[in-house]
Amino acid sequence: MSDRTMARQVLLFMCLLSLSSVRGQVSYSIPEEMPKGSLVGNIAQDLGLDLKRLKSGKARIYTGDSAEYIELNKERGVLLIRERIDREALCGQTTPCALHFQIILENPMEFYSVTVEIMDVNDNSPSFKRAEMQFRISESAASGAKFVLERAVDPDVGVNGLQSYSLNPKDHFSLKVQNQPDGNKMVEMILQKPLDREKQEQLSLVLIAVDGGDPRLSGSAQINIIVLDVNDNAPAFTQEIYKATITENSPKGTVVTTVTATDADKGINSEKIYSITSTDDTMPELFEINESTGEIKVAGHLDYEKAHHYQIHIQATDDGGLTDSCKIVVDLIDVNDNTPVINIMSKLNIISEDSKLNTVVTMINVQDPDSGENGKVHCSLETNVPFSLKSTTNNFFSLVTDNNLDRERETGYNISVICADEGSPSLSSSVTLSLQISDVNDNAPVFERSSYEASIPENNTPGLSIFTVRARDADWNQNARVSYILEDSSINGVSVASYVSVSADSGVIHAVRSFDYEQIKDFQFRVIVQDGGSPPLSSNVSVKIIIQDQNDNAPQVLYPVQTGGSVVAEMVPRSADVGYLVTKVVAVDVDSGQNAWLSYKLQKATDRALFEVGAQNGEIRTVRQVTDKDAVKQKLTVVVEDNGQPSRSATVNINVAMADSFPEVLSEFTDFTHDKDYNDNLTFYLVLALAVVSFLFIVSIIAILSVKCYRWRRERMFYKSGANLPVIPYYPPLYADVGGTGTLQHVYNYEVCRTTDSRKSDLKHMRPTQSVSSLDASGTQTLTHVQREKLINYDFDDQQKPPNTDWRFTQNQRPGPSGAAATPEVAVGTGPWPNPPTEAEQLQALMAAANEVSEATNTLGPGTMGLSTRYSPQFTLQHVPDYRQNVYIPGSTATLTANPQQPQQALPPPQASGAQPEPPKAAQTPASKKKSTKKEKK
Repeated sequence: MSDRTMARQVLLFMCLLSLSSVRGQVSYSIPEEMPKGSLVGNIAQDLGLDLKRLKSGKARIYTGDSAEYIELNKERGVLLIRERIDREALCGQTTPCALHFQIILENPMEFYSVTVEIMDVNDNSPSFKRAEMQFRISESAASGAKFVLERAVDPDVGVNGLQSYSLNPKDHFSLKVQNQPDGNKMVEMILQKPLDREKQEQLSLVLIAVDGGDPRLSGSAQINIIVLDVNDNAPAFTQEIYKATITENSPKGTVVTTVTATDADKGINSEKIYSITSTDDTMPELFEINESTGEIKVAGHLDYEKAHHYQIHIQATDDGGLTDSCKIVVDLIDVNDNTPVINIMSKLNIISEDSKLNTVVTMINVQDPDSGENGKVHCSLETNVPFSLKSTTNNFFSLVTDNNLDRERETGYNISVICADEGSPSLSSSVTLSLQISDVNDNAPVFERSSYEASIPENNTPGLSIFTVRARDADWNQNARVSYILEDSSINGVSVASYVSVSADSGVIHAVRSFDYEQIKDFQFRVIVQDGGSPPLSSNVSVKIIIQDQNDNAPQVLYPVQTGGSVVAEMVPRSADVGYLVTKVVAVDVDSGQNAWLSYKLQKATDRALFEVGAQNGEIRTVRQVTDKDAVKQKLTVVVEDNGQPSRSATVNINVAMADSFPEVLSEFTDFTHDKDYNDNLTFYLVLALAVVSFLFIVSIIAILSVKCYRWRRERMFYKSGANLPVIPYYPPLYADVGGTGTLQHVYNYEVCRTTDSRKSDLKHMRPTQSVSSLDASGTQTLTHVQREKLINYDFDDQQKPPNTDWRFTQNQRPGPSGAAATPEVAVGTGPWPNPPTEAEQLQALMAAANEVSEATNTLGPGTMGLSTRYSPQFTLQHVPDYRQNVYIPGSTATLTANPQQPQQALPPPQASGAQPEPPKAAQTPASKKKSTKKEKK
């Protein structure tokens, strides 16, 4: 903070002390850099104020044109940090550093002075303007030669400021610190040991500056020394301190002063260079120096209000690196360049018309940053108003009333205050104060009507706006602000608040519930209006609400009574005259007015030409004579309708019996209650039957498709090649005796599973099991059952085994009963079957059958048995060739035939070892031909 600003704060502080309304002064001390919201002090306790007084007096802080770093918490009565305070930015090197402000209270108006001293915190470390300093020192420099070093700058003050310097290493140089009269320190580097350029041409030193804070902070600069040859005379200034005076706001380039230094050396060693090393402010750009002549000029804007004087340090350096320094003190002269600043410390925007004389309306503080006569100000009012300006102390003024106020005559004033200083020329400023005159609450609000009446239809929506009551108040502002209140009362024992509500601001009356005309026709209540004055004034008005009927109820039929179980019928004798009163429909409507007017009409009747209903009275009468052709059962439907908009209606069904006696009526009406049930049941059963039939049809279609698909896949399986045939059933020839006994002892059934490489794998087949077969009269035998018992695996090679000669028979060797021989008693062809073939022969027969199945698929012609027929489960003996004519020997290509043209040979005895004759070849079938061809190829 500049000295001038500090002086203004001290002056403000002294002025506040001299005010008559000042009650006391409080001082606090806080460290800088405290965070926002930190506690400064309990101002209410220290000033002896009550928290209620702070709130009622609208306590606040007044700082003038300075930034507000402190805020007042009226709830707690304490001062808090509003903005982080940087002491160096606020006061600079000035000590002590303090904030001065006032606590302003109103009703009555008073203020207190508060001083907050900002204590320095070691938050800045010493720093050098240049990180490196370079010296050119002659080697002839004698011990004790001085070299002025650049000073370090530490913005902190006191013990936290710069304290000491140190130099490393200390082989050739030492430090000397001299205190200056202005409090600054001059740092000199003293040569302790002569330099020898031949040994060391350059030296590098480190200058360390340390402050006295806790913890201690330091800064350093590098010193580079170049050792030169002989230059044993340093420059010397003619004065150690130069003084200069210059007015503020001087333009750039204005010469401040000129410094001069001499050097006893000659030639190049006597040439000097002038430079500014440092200043005591943070704005070194305000001045500049000519390096050759030493002329100091203004380089920036000089403001007396910021700083009254400046210190400039100048250094002269010759070509040999020897230096000398001096100081220039520049004092500024104030110029009247600032207009007075008018600050409103406290202001009333509204004042009551019954205020007393000398009531303080506004407190004004006027500040002029200029000094002397340029800073003295006086204020005055411009217009003729019932107010006057009183000065309590220098630069503090109070605007007070000096006449009675009347709001009806003048509702407000615009007061102009003009403040001028005593400078030459004089500068002035003005401010306009707007003041409104408030009214006293002397008028009660009045309703626009003496009473209100409104209507609302029933069945309304809750919250519906009914109408609005309005009242006006002749007063102004808060006194004229009215609010509406529902007077507490009861309607039929229920609070009126459960029926209606009134908006406090607008006076709109809302329905709280939905009204029913049948329960309540109208009701009354009172509304109170009250203004916002103190004390408040009020008045009331009567309000009547009428409920309008709506057609919300349908007619109700009282007669005839509708029953759910029994049937009630009106009996009309067949001899009834025209206009005979059958019955009368009686109905009521709980609505009122035209909503309750009922009319009757006949909607539906068995015979419309026989009955009519009275439109107004509901009487049902006959319109003609009853005849024998009229049905005994007559059913009428009568509609009862009201006259509302929209209309509502009800219907009633009436059963009429055209009979002269009760038993006749009873017999005819027994099915009244059952017709509907019967029709409903019939419809249900028809729908159910249709659903069942549809389901069965879909299931049948799916079953047929599944069977067709299964048969198609099975046929495809049997038509594949033998290598890929999964299962091939083999049925060996079955023989029957000539007598047609139809009995077979054994059935051999084999199942073959082969793959493409089945010749090198095992073969699975089933052991033969007994089966029952039947033979019809024509000799056709049918297989009925085959049981599979056990799988036996065999390995076989590719060679076909030779046929077994034991299986070759003559024509006389016919099979007969088991164990029988060819005797005269036994017919030819009925002898025993030879011993069964071995397992190897059976296997060969099975393979041959498989090949035959595979080849016969493509060679079967007309009249030839197909594969699917021959090997299907339905295969019968009628498809087997007549083995009495052709005997097909398994495992052999020979076929025994029973050609009658060939002679029959008797079977040799078993013990005979002679060769059996070769049987003649039988007629070959396509399958046998292919089989024989295959074997010949092998």
